[in-house]
Amino acid sequence: MSDPVRAYIGLGANLGDARAALDAAAAALAALPGTSGCARSSLYRSAPVDADGPDFVNAVVALDTALDASALLAALQAIEAAAGRERPYRHAPRVLDLDLLAHGDTRITTPALTLPHPRLQQRAFVLRPLLELAPDLVLPGLGRLADHLAATADQRIERLAR
Repeated sequence: MSDPVRAYIGLGANLGDARAALDAAAAALAALPGTSGCARSSLYRSAPVDADGPDFVNAVVALDTALDASALLAALQAIEAAAGRERPYRHAPRVLDLDLLAHGDTRITTPALTLPHPRLQQRAFVLRPLLELAPDLVLPGLGRLADHLAATADQRIERLAR
């Protein structure tokens, strides 16, 4: 493990008890080895993007982790699998979706992982909860994320009561 970095993880679900799935995922993230300072945004309801199915419940978790980006991605995939995540086809409805949005200032593009997450700046369901946790966040290659929010104004998203 290396020195801790701030990582941001997008959480989403649109099958089963989505709120419970996100609560359980946030708890699992907080329990990862080498991880501390876990904070979760409010929950948001949003329409699926490039997909069919019920609305999603989304959130973002910020955490400080000593796991490198590849190890953190593997941990996210293990949490998804434990929750019963299946991948029958691209953009299928899901019981849990965990996306590594950013890992410190890491910029990487591999077949398994792209950081910062591709298109995060185009998705209200990512930007709104992410900016709730880090309103002044600047990511490599994207600049100040708040500057991208206006371009997502036509996307349906609703902050849910706790």
